[in-house]
Amino acid sequence: MVASTYSKIQSFVELVAEKAHNLGSDTITIALCAAASAPVATNTVLANLTTISPYTNLSTRVLTTASSSQTSGLYKLDFNDLVLTASGGAVSAFRYIVFYNDTASNDELIGWHDYGSDLTLADGETLTITFDAGGFITLQ
Repeated sequence: MVASTYSKIQSFVELVAEKAHNLGSDTITIALCAAASAPVATNTVLANLTTISPYTNLSTRVLTTASSSQTSGLYKLDFNDLVLTASGGAVSAFRYIVFYNDTASNDELIGWHDYGSDLTLADGETLTITFDAGGFITLQ
């Protein structure tokens, strides 16, 4: 397992409050960025980033919601673990996995994982993004 550090996009909180995100039903997708193209907390939309491309050798980039619910005023959004598989060729070096709302009008950003150094996936290799069952996002 490869360790990573999660960081939040600052505008995400405001956009939740202003209905730009419907976390229970919107399509949350990932993008990959190389070390030289680090996201920063003040980025707002996918177009602010330089992502590696094409993604044709990546099996899937869409997250599947495991749960989206609240209990006693605490909302939790959890995703099923995502297995990235290089298929039909290698996936170029990347360091950051960026989460964005593909349903929102401008592909608004949510946050990113920093893996600390470049990763590559040779044809057939996989990387599993494991989400904490305590919730990818919690709001109260």
